[in-house]
Amino acid sequence: MRIIKLNAIDSTNSFLRQLSAEESVDDFTVVVANYQTDGRGQMGTQWQSQNEKNLMFSVFKDIKGLDVRSHFSLSMAVSLAVFEALKVFQINSLKIKWPNDILSEQKKICGILIENVIKQNKLQSSIIGVGLNVNQTHFNDLPNATSMRSVSGEKFDREYVLQEILKQLTYYFSLVNSKSYHILKNAYETNLFRKDKPSTFKDTNGNLFSGYIKGVSSSGHLKVLVEDGIIKLFELKDVQLLF
Repeated sequence: MRIIKLNAIDSTNSFLRQLSAEESVDDFTVVVANYQTDGRGQMGTQWQSQNEKNLMFSVFKDIKGLDVRSHFSLSMAVSLAVFEALKVFQINSLKIKWPNDILSEQKKICGILIENVIKQNKLQSSIIGVGLNVNQTHFNDLPNATSMRSVSGEKFDREYVLQEILKQLTYYFSLVNSKSYHILKNAYETNLFRKDKPSTFKDTNGNLFSGYIKGVSSSGHLKVLVEDGIIKLFELKDVQLLF
C-alpha cells in the first residue's frame, strides 16, 4: 500500500485523479492531507475542515472486475469500513445515512465521495474520498456536524484512526472482490439510519411526503414504503431525507 502524505492540497480526490491521469497508479494508493482548500462532498457541496484537526484522504481502487450494476457494493463497503473503524474507537450511536454518510448521535461525523471512472460501459477505477471529523469541536453554520472528540471527549491520533480505517477497507474490499454482495447489503441495511421508522422526505419539487425506509436496491436506490403499501425507488438527486 502506497501512502502519499501532503500538507495542503485543493482536494485529495482531485490530486489522485490527476495523478492517475498522468501515470499508472497502484491499487489501494492512499493520499492524505492535513488541510484541503477545496474539499468536496456529495452533490457539489463543500467539505469544511480545520487544519490538522481531521482526517481527509482518498483511496485509488482498481474495480475492473466489478459489474456496473453492482457499483453500489463499493459504497456499502466504504461506509461499513468507516462505521466499523469508529466502533473500534468506541464512538457510540452510529448509523449509516443513505447513501454513505456516517452519523453519530444523529449528527454527521463522516462524509464519503466516490467518483468512478467508466470506459465503454465498464468500470475501470474508483477514487474514494473520506472526510472524517476527528478532533475539531467547532463547526461554523453546521449544526448537524459532530466529531470523534465531540462525541467521546477524547483527543485522537489521526494516524491510528487512518490505519484502522485502511485495515477495515482491506476487509470490506475483499468482500467486493469476492462478489459477497449479500453480506455487504445485509450489514449495510442493518445499520441504515431511520430504517423501518416513520420519516419525512422532500422531493425535487419541494413537496414533502412520509414513508418508511425499507432498504436499498442492488443498484443503490433507496427503497421507501409510501402510502397504499407501495415501495418506491429513489436516486440521490431525487429525494432528501428530512428525518
